[in-house]
Amino acid sequence: MSRNRALLTVTAASAALLALTGCGSSGASGGAGDELGLVSGDKLIVATEGTYRPFSYHDETDKLVGYDVEVAEAVAENLGLEIEFQETQWDAIFTGLDAGRFDTIANQVTITPEREEDYVFSTPYTVSTGVLVVAADNDDIKSFADLDGKTSAQSLTSNWNDLAKESGATVEAVEGWAQAVALLEQGRVDATINDSLTYLDYANTDDASGIKVAAETDEESQSAFVVTPERQALATAIDGALDDLRADGTLAELGDKYFGEDVSE
Repeated sequence: MSRNRALLTVTAASAALLALTGCGSSGASGGAGDELGLVSGDKLIVATEGTYRPFSYHDETDKLVGYDVEVAEAVAENLGLEIEFQETQWDAIFTGLDAGRFDTIANQVTITPEREEDYVFSTPYTVSTGVLVVAADNDDIKSFADLDGKTSAQSLTSNWNDLAKESGATVEAVEGWAQAVALLEQGRVDATINDSLTYLDYANTDDASGIKVAAETDEESQSAFVVTPERQALATAIDGALDDLRADGTLAELGDKYFGEDVSE
């Protein structure tokens, strides 16, 4: 009888050990935060602006929300990590990453060759193009070449301003998208060029019946999570999480929520 009790005790202990081992090897729980090189244990610390609608901003209850915010939350949940956001001005965001104040940035960071020299990017979770927007009843402008001799409303500090000039347009300087759309709807300019995400956000939240997309650029802009080179393991883990979120429809759902369509690929 005592031998049976001893056998049961050993069996129970072995089962408990197996259970603990299984828990420790799944996701990023139980010490995997160290394996990923996280700043603070099993907490993923993410930098974001908090003033960049619809990607990272505060809603009417002052809660931090947005497409990038929810994607980051979904990634952390997939990895079994807690998440903490540190709201940081764009001008200081890479400095903070370099200094190790946070693990990654989720703030529509565009993948560029220059940035890839110093940082490691995850697979993209946002893909966009440039779009040429005209009045809904305008059938004269169907391509960027058709901007030659026309007037386009552009922010002078935007790369879209350069594209408008290269296409032969006379540029009407504006402070941003809202002013450009107002001038377009009033018939005071012929067009405006901007990021497709900006247009989709407007169409998803406002009345876009007075405007339409006449053309889009061939080149795509891709945005992703970014980490310093020593956190390559974290970038790889984020890649896996994004693959899962793409496969189960989470990224498509978030894109539809904020833009009216999937913007992840």
